[in-house]
Amino acid sequence: MTKSRREKSKVIIRILLVLFILLAFLQESPAISFGLPSEGPNRSVSITTDYTIYEWWLLDWKTSNLICQIYTESEALPDYSEVLHYCGSAIQKRWINTKPCVYEGDMSSPQDCPGLYMHLVHTTPSKREVEIKLPTPEVWVSISGCEKTAQKNHCSQVPYLRLQATEPLPNEQIIQIVGRINGVGFTCPGALCDLPLSPSGMNGSLVEFWAESSYGDASPIYTAQVRVIPWGDFANPDEVSTDKPTYYVDVLSSQWLGEGASTCSTIWQAFLPVDGPPSWLRTPPIAEEMTSINDYFLLAGLLIKQGLVDASTCPGGGLEENGAANPCGMDLARPFVKEWQNQFDSEIIRVANQTGVPAQMMKNIFSRESQFWPGIYNRVYEAGLGHLSEQGADTVLLWNPSFFSQFCPLILSEETCQRGFGNLDPDKQALLRGALVQQVNAQCPDCPVGIDLTQANFSISVFARSLLANCEQVGQIVFNSTGRQAGQVASYEDLWKFTLVNYHAGPGCLGNALQRTIGYNQRLSWENVYPNLEEGCKTGFDYVQDVSAMPASGEPGIGDLLSTPEPAPYLPTPTYPPTPWPTRTPTQSSPSSTRTPTRSSPNPTATPGTYP
Repeated sequence: MTKSRREKSKVIIRILLVLFILLAFLQESPAISFGLPSEGPNRSVSITTDYTIYEWWLLDWKTSNLICQIYTESEALPDYSEVLHYCGSAIQKRWINTKPCVYEGDMSSPQDCPGLYMHLVHTTPSKREVEIKLPTPEVWVSISGCEKTAQKNHCSQVPYLRLQATEPLPNEQIIQIVGRINGVGFTCPGALCDLPLSPSGMNGSLVEFWAESSYGDASPIYTAQVRVIPWGDFANPDEVSTDKPTYYVDVLSSQWLGEGASTCSTIWQAFLPVDGPPSWLRTPPIAEEMTSINDYFLLAGLLIKQGLVDASTCPGGGLEENGAANPCGMDLARPFVKEWQNQFDSEIIRVANQTGVPAQMMKNIFSRESQFWPGIYNRVYEAGLGHLSEQGADTVLLWNPSFFSQFCPLILSEETCQRGFGNLDPDKQALLRGALVQQVNAQCPDCPVGIDLTQANFSISVFARSLLANCEQVGQIVFNSTGRQAGQVASYEDLWKFTLVNYHAGPGCLGNALQRTIGYNQRLSWENVYPNLEEGCKTGFDYVQDVSAMPASGEPGIGDLLSTPEPAPYLPTPTYPPTPWPTRTPTQSSPSSTRTPTRSSPNPTATPGTYP
């Protein structure tokens, strides 16, 4: 064998040795992969629809010269936006300024009329292909195999997590449900999947899941945070326990079908305390458990002023100069004040069960904000039981898209509302804000005692959705500040306190306080955050303390703070009769372009590199 051949043989042997080593390593440490669902075919269908093109000419009265051609799909006269689109702003202005042509005086022919006129030239029947998006599969989450105990959220054995998929298209079906639980993959054939659970610890287990369809595509990827905690000392290996095995189980997921979930808890991905939330964040089963007997001097004064209470035997007719009841007036009005402050409890509980916003907190807010008088308040121009302002209306319209989609068509055209609140013109946004504030104003000069109680009860639902919008905004502010889900960096109770600051003082106050807390390398707890509120935001601390410390049954608390003849500065006197609200007739014009609705991020938007 020549020297060159020997060298080549050595090189080949070395290459083979390297390959054998690599193969051996791969066999010892096999790579586990679990692919995400492929997009599959586009879930849409094209249909042919008939429509008509209307050709309009904009002509000069004097010369009959053609100024502009406009094409619409409606037999109605083109609106101003369509004239602007086809003709430009100068011609649009001439068209807007053109007055009706009336024969009178020296006018003997249309040529004597100034300006422009619109003429329909002809119509053209046409067809077009329209692409319609088809609904996608969905997967829903519940618990199965749970024998309920007397305690809420407790099972007598470890249950299963049930995933149930639905396919909305006829002649198609769910092939399988696929996912991961704590990174370990699973597959269930068909549309039903029961996953065995195991104790998870206080932080829970992350479950990702989706459904694959015979259509060739898959549902969106959903997540659920599942917590299973052994309850009692039955598992203690050192002692024999007489406790029956029970397991505390709760789930956080947008796809949850069970009962008892808090909407804001899901938004934040924050578990409730296992022993239940504090009393101010609870929703009692019956209204009687929220009964309060607090003295409210402003409310008493309003009841005296409306004639419900006869305080003519008291000095000053039972009233102070500022409109609040004096001590004599309060003594006479006390039974009526007690009845008035508790009449909304049943509706508050109903709305709380519907939205997940704690009932006791809502009642505390109404007490703090308005002393349960749901009218328009002067100086600050806020309205309703919860003192909704234009800033608050802006928050609910921007951060609660489902509420916006229901409310907007009551004021503006459906086509305009499809643009989303953030993409509307400023004047239309202002119109919606004003309309929403007026919607919660229950003041009514022609009603008994000047209040429409039906409207007042209706407004409770609006306030609950306003608080949900604040939950959304707080979740985004925390994420912008930390890069993590709110529930990963703050507790459920503290997140509600952040939400109250956001509701009362605004997102700038909260965001800056969070940034300062992070800058000091501190955990995002209420005790760490409130000292970092700026000077102009410190009323947020008092607000949180009042709302979270208020008793539910007339014990010393915020009721006593407000039980002074001088109303607190945050409770301005309601106007009566109500101040007229500025009204405008909404323009029902179609927008010249359609934009995808977007939600602007609140300040601050900078994300620190790391969070402690």
